[in-house]
Amino acid sequence: MNPRRAAGAVLGTGAVLCLLAGVAVTALAVRVDGTSMAPTLHQGDRVLVAPGSAGRARRFDVVLLRATGRDALLVKRVIALPGDRVAIVSTPDAPFQVLLQERGEGPVRRVVAPPWAAQAHRTGACCGPDGTRSARPELRTVPEGAFFYLGDNPDLSDDSRAYGWGALDRVEGRVGVRAFPVSASPGIGNRPVLEEYRGPSP
Repeated sequence: MNPRRAAGAVLGTGAVLCLLAGVAVTALAVRVDGTSMAPTLHQGDRVLVAPGSAGRARRFDVVLLRATGRDALLVKRVIALPGDRVAIVSTPDAPFQVLLQERGEGPVRRVVAPPWAAQAHRTGACCGPDGTRSARPELRTVPEGAFFYLGDNPDLSDDSRAYGWGALDRVEGRVGVRAFPVSASPGIGNRPVLEEYRGPSP
């Protein structure tokens, strides 16, 4: 075969594969609407769900879910799992302190996420018996088959504080990668960590 024809055929095949990949991303990716997960995810980003992750949640993963009583698809971060105890404490100096006791045992620790320090300014307490906002902070145990979730931009997020516990069977999947824009890092990032908590006990 003529080397130039062979090279052209390879380039043509590559272009077709790129086009097919683009079509697949457009068809399979979910578009992010709103700013509740900024700066981790932005308006217009497209994300792909990890295969086989429906109905599952891991602590601090970003997931696609449908809130109880709502059909809209949400993208939020899992904070607490069944058996965990969770609360939100607000003080004038620290208006958004998310507390977690894993599996309801051991120390109560503070969940620290990079975006929260710069974006969380509104005070508020949690949680009521159903996982929503409450008049005062109180540690609540996440029921079996449920989880507690928040947005990475908590002042502008409707999440468990508004809708209550999430249902594991309404998780459509874990967000695996950012498929668009292509210039952005494909990873999700901004994963929270647990730190020692020395504040008032809820």
